[in-house]
Amino acid sequence: MNLIVSAPSGSGKTTLLKKLFGLYPDRFGFSVSATTRKPRQGEQDKKDYYFLSLEDFQRKINKQAFLEYEQVYDGLYYGTLKSETERINDLGLIPVFDVDVKGGVNIKNILGNQAYSVFIMPPDTEVLKQRLINRNTETPESLNKRIQRAEMEIKYADKFDCIIVNDDLDKAVNEFVQTVNKHVLCHG
Repeated sequence: MNLIVSAPSGSGKTTLLKKLFGLYPDRFGFSVSATTRKPRQGEQDKKDYYFLSLEDFQRKINKQAFLEYEQVYDGLYYGTLKSETERINDLGLIPVFDVDVKGGVNIKNILGNQAYSVFIMPPDTEVLKQRLINRNTETPESLNKRIQRAEMEIKYADKFDCIIVNDDLDKAVNEFVQTVNKHVLCHG
């Protein structure tokens, strides 16, 4: 079994996943995504992302090295390398895909019943906007792009096996952990 977790940026997906990994440190393996974006402060290559040049990313596309990939913005790619799934399975762990919404839908379509997909829903776009502002990583232009993208991504929520609204962190963590226990760990 595989776990797919997707959400608009700022919905709390990373926080929920950190809680899950803290509760089950020996059950899950985090699938490190590849991207053409530059590392943010503190991010490490091969730990947070595989930071690839645009040329390297396109070379891997041509070699069909990705389970899925997407050009999220002009010249900005994200993708899931097939080798990540193999690496995690070889460790005897359950792969966890922390991917954008379209990537989550694509992986679910490819893996079918071998994956359980969870969509983390923000309470509303104003809360989402404030969370993104609080990160201190966005310019006004990138903030607007992220909000527009979030509005589009929310339309994909019904394509996921489960939707969890993150309006109260403790409640969302509890619902997320119960869902994973029932649908992933019992089948993993």
